[in-house]
Amino acid sequence: MSSSSSSRAGVMVMLAASLAGLAVAFYAYITPLTGVTGTLGAMAVIVTCLVLAGLSLVLPAMHGKVGRIVLRLIILAVIVGTAFAASLLHLWWLVAAMAIALVGLMIAMIRSAPAAQPTRS
Repeated sequence: MSSSSSSRAGVMVMLAASLAGLAVAFYAYITPLTGVTGTLGAMAVIVTCLVLAGLSLVLPAMHGKVGRIVLRLIILAVIVGTAFAASLLHLWWLVAAMAIALVGLMIAMIRSAPAAQPTRS
């Protein structure tokens, strides 16, 4: 598998996890008796899942090392923040979705790293 397609696989995992998280958060927001129906916290995780989906679509289009690093750090902060908020809301499926998104970010980071050049001594 090439570096580009492996990196794309990581991005697709992040995108799928963020959309799954969006579905879980939206369900919790609109369904009565979930404990978070209509709350600001549930709306916040809906928004952060949408932001994460957008950022995962932007990541492959980024050019330049610094821009990619900054975007990956922002994505990491969104994933960790969403997982923390989901744990406070007791939305354990959303926490699991963010764990999967974190795995996708790791795949994208590891697979997009350039191969080490052999050095001459």
